[in-house]
Amino acid sequence: QLFKFRMDKWFKISGWQGSVPQEEIPVLPYADFFQQLCRALERESCHIASYFGVPESDVLRLYCLMLDDASGEVMIASCLLEGYGKDQVSRTPDSQDKQELIPSLTARYPAVHPFERELIEQFGVGYIDHPWAKPLRFAHDRADRSKQLNNYPFYSIRGEALHEVNVGPIHAGIIEPGCFRFICNGEQIIHLEIVLGFQHRGVERLIRETPNLLRQSLLCEGVAGDSAAAHGMAYAGVVESLHAVAGAEPVGIRLELERTIALEMERIALHLADTGALCMDIGFQLGQVSCEALRTIVINTTQRWCGNRFAKGLIRCGGTHYPLTSEIAALIRKNLDEVERRYAEVVYALENSSSVLARFEDCGVVTRAQAHRIGAVGMAARASGLERDLRRSHTGHVYGSLLVHDPVVESSGDVYARLKVRMREAVQSMGHVRTMLDLLDSQSRVSCPPDYGMKLASDRLAFSLVEGWRGEICHVALTDPEGRVKVYKIVDPSVHNWTALALSVRGIGISDFPICNKSFNLSYCGHDL
Repeated sequence: QLFKFRMDKWFKISGWQGSVPQEEIPVLPYADFFQQLCRALERESCHIASYFGVPESDVLRLYCLMLDDASGEVMIASCLLEGYGKDQVSRTPDSQDKQELIPSLTARYPAVHPFERELIEQFGVGYIDHPWAKPLRFAHDRADRSKQLNNYPFYSIRGEALHEVNVGPIHAGIIEPGCFRFICNGEQIIHLEIVLGFQHRGVERLIRETPNLLRQSLLCEGVAGDSAAAHGMAYAGVVESLHAVAGAEPVGIRLELERTIALEMERIALHLADTGALCMDIGFQLGQVSCEALRTIVINTTQRWCGNRFAKGLIRCGGTHYPLTSEIAALIRKNLDEVERRYAEVVYALENSSSVLARFEDCGVVTRAQAHRIGAVGMAARASGLERDLRRSHTGHVYGSLLVHDPVVESSGDVYARLKVRMREAVQSMGHVRTMLDLLDSQSRVSCPPDYGMKLASDRLAFSLVEGWRGEICHVALTDPEGRVKVYKIVDPSVHNWTALALSVRGIGISDFPICNKSFNLSYCGHDL
């Protein structure tokens, strides 16, 4: 049962999903809002899940959702900025005389940089001391159209011994576009700047422009194609939170278990895939082909369940078209037993190969202090000794109640640590799936189809948090007086973690960049919403 109360000018609510009347969210002057955020960010247990602006007629209202991992609370507050409303947003960089200049949180807490850069890009918010006021995505409706990708102000260092290496934005493979600009001294990387936003897809705008819940669900599944179950689950959580306010019954335990099984199957498949990809990048072909085969077994099992290898169509608001039958449950058990047995052989080969360890150990280190300072989440944070896992901190009916989860944490922060987190989590998730399949046996097999006609509560803010295989996913929706979605905001874990990749390559040879990059395996499209 969710509970709520006010303290220190925050509205607080516990759990991984919920909704709150917009009128009950504290509205602070920016000075107080700034101080509240600073106080929270001073605590290691707190970090920002979502921070965005909503233009009104004459003001810009900023909303912040802060997570406290120690208490399991989501803390919500807002403030108003004069001069950035719908009728006042400057479209030129030199006409901000009526706009309020404010101090930057990024100057003190670098983890806030993607959120403040988005506010600068979308609304022209002026900061007094922002250290890195560059566009985040280059949206088509950005406030300053003079800022374009072809004149992006890359950081530069002068020196006769230094040279620059540019990679992308068009890559040799099939991945989305992204640009990496290296400053090197010989082969050693001094600095890396990562520029994304080459295909701003307008996902959030498309969601708010359609009242069709099925189409909204399809759009959310496509935020990051390798995280369809995670983003689909986050969207369902938002919609069902808004629907529950109208007195609707919550979804049953059986449906929650089935969704969580799909989520953990997705985690297993991608951790297997990344294990193989890291093997490929160092020429360890046995590990590569073995993991590719094992991943195929997992995703083909998902396909037998719902007709799609990536679980698209499986998670829908209010119900499911693909209830988990005893036949599919038996297939999952059988295939996971085989995968776990064969994967153990791959893990043994990796952990006992001196040539593998020589490439992975002490390469691409991100320290615990760095991970905390830049706001790393998920697997990237846990590999650096920072325990951030929503399955432990912000629990629901499955995690924390029916299923006890102990986060996998490594301390060295290098490529090998990120690989070990993957290897241990893959096996752990297989155990979680088996436990949930056993729990399903005690649940009635009544299932209901999705409800695309759900009535959403009006004038509310709803959120949903999901620990995807990369890390923390946050979806937030605001509804208007008629119950339509007027704002939809998505934060993929990649948004938090791209800075970690840039830090990891400092001081190493440029030839080691591919394995550092793959050890994070961040999402371009998850960033370019």
